Amino acid sequence: MTSSSGASRRQVLAVAAAAATAPLLAGAPAEAKPKQPKTWDLTILGTSDTHGNVYNWDYYKDAEFDDSKQNDVGVAKLATLVNQIRAERKGRATLVLDAGDTIQGTPLATYYAKQEPITSTGETHPMARAMNILKYDAVTLGNHEFNYGLPLLATWIEQLGFPALAANALNAKTGKPAFLPYVIKEVKLGGHGAPKLRVGILGLTNPGVAIWDKGNVEGRLVFADMVATAAKWVPEMRRRGADLVVISAHGGDSGTSSYGPELPNENPTALIAEQVPGIDAILFGHAHNEVPEKFVTNLTTGERVLTSEPSKWGQRLTRMDFTLTREKGRWTVTAKSATTLNTNTVVEDPAVLAAVRGQHTKTVEYVNRVVAQSSVELSAAESRYKDTPILDFINHVQTEVVTEALAGGEYAGLPVLSIAAPFSRTAVFPQGDVRIRDVAGLYVYDNTLEAVVLTGAEVKAYLEYSAKYFVTLPAGAPVNPETISDPAVPDYNYDVFSGVDYDIDIAKPVGQRVTRLVLAGTDTPVAADARFVVAVNNYRRSGGGNFPGIVKTQVYNAQQEIRQLLIDWAQAKGVIDPADFFVPNWKLVRNGVPLF
Repeated sequence: MTSSSGASRRQVLAVAAAAATAPLLAGAPAEAKPKQPKTWDLTILGTSDTHGNVYNWDYYKDAEFDDSKQNDVGVAKLATLVNQIRAERKGRATLVLDAGDTIQGTPLATYYAKQEPITSTGETHPMARAMNILKYDAVTLGNHEFNYGLPLLATWIEQLGFPALAANALNAKTGKPAFLPYVIKEVKLGGHGAPKLRVGILGLTNPGVAIWDKGNVEGRLVFADMVATAAKWVPEMRRRGADLVVISAHGGDSGTSSYGPELPNENPTALIAEQVPGIDAILFGHAHNEVPEKFVTNLTTGERVLTSEPSKWGQRLTRMDFTLTREKGRWTVTAKSATTLNTNTVVEDPAVLAAVRGQHTKTVEYVNRVVAQSSVELSAAESRYKDTPILDFINHVQTEVVTEALAGGEYAGLPVLSIAAPFSRTAVFPQGDVRIRDVAGLYVYDNTLEAVVLTGAEVKAYLEYSAKYFVTLPAGAPVNPETISDPAVPDYNYDVFSGVDYDIDIAKPVGQRVTRLVLAGTDTPVAADARFVVAVNNYRRSGGGNFPGIVKTQVYNAQQEIRQLLIDWAQAKGVIDPADFFVPNWKLVRNGVPLF
């Protein structure tokens, strides 16, 4: 009894103790979880360097576009991706921007600038038709927007259903912006009652326009430094209520320029991110690179600026995603990321195709017109490293036009040289019918022909500069045409001369490679003080590529497009025969021994 009673008492006490403790345990606060702030999201889609591509079409081959990586091109492809993302995000904010170089680059764009210019016909430009279907929020002007002159650019801008931006393009007389510098878009983040976000979008164009399109902008526009312009306008946008600041910049992120230091930096995107506080993200273009996502730390604030570049021609679409919170009326970006989407994963948008179908069809008919017969097939495949008839065709026509224009004048007694670059590795004049698209495929840029006077010493310096295109190949090193050029120098910055004979020795260091330079068909060295008229395109003569000695007053400038001169010559002759123009006058050597 005693034992049992003691046990019982102990049990009662234990239960009582537990009962007394239980309320304390139950009422003890657990680890308090911090209240998670509500988040919202914003998506910004970006395109750049579409260069007149609407359809997934190669006008030079008269076939669907294709390359070795199975890329597709065109605004119609971009539209499908944009529409898919908008549908996925229905009810949430999505903006669409473009970073420039829109109205030049294909026969479609050229046709409505040159053959049936929109300034004369009143017709809507195909790139305005296509982009209006997409309902962009803003486009930045690229340097190629200025190729066809300010009147055509103004007409195209009027046709757009959204703003065109270029904060650093200034009126030369007033110093004030010649175009809209920025917009602030108020977007609703979500459904009914959701707060609004004010997104500031600043557009920056490329200062190189002052060189590349000098004839169109000199005395009318000046182009301020992109970094300094961002530093001016970003704080202004913030003062005007921008909660998020995005820059759409037509300039790469390498920090280098293809021209000299006399103009502001051509590719300053990373510098803008580093040096200008208050930027959340930069969509950029111009360099034709694919940069899915790259963060650059601002040196003042330590904040990471999101940057992205969507390749070229509509091959990629940039997608930027932002997560935001709002506290006491202020927005904070808590996360951001970017990627690029491949347009070869989707079909073309039928609405865009329909909007441009008539213009596309007209362009296809135009470029397929036969202009001449070629006696043999002429290919540009070897033109970078070997003297070829097809490049001599360009130089011959340029020489002939300039010689005839200067006949009887002050410069008639000077020899005429000509410069051409191997723009295309795939251009071919087939044996038989040569069409406009074949000529356009050889000369893919809308350059005009000019001429200047150079001395023999200047010709030599020019050739030495051009010869930096090649890597140095010492004796015994393998010679591979695919790797013979320096990848840092684009093909269009390698020039070939006609009218003098010369050798380039690529065993020698840059600057000492022109080992033979003689008057055409002779063994007479070119004298340093000899004088020549040199036919050259406006891009190069204006300083494009930073070649020495060429930026000087023209002795010929009739504003004639070189591509059209080639077409006109072929039509007038009826036959393209290398016997009429091919004069082998240069070669690559190694220690004096020809390589090809």
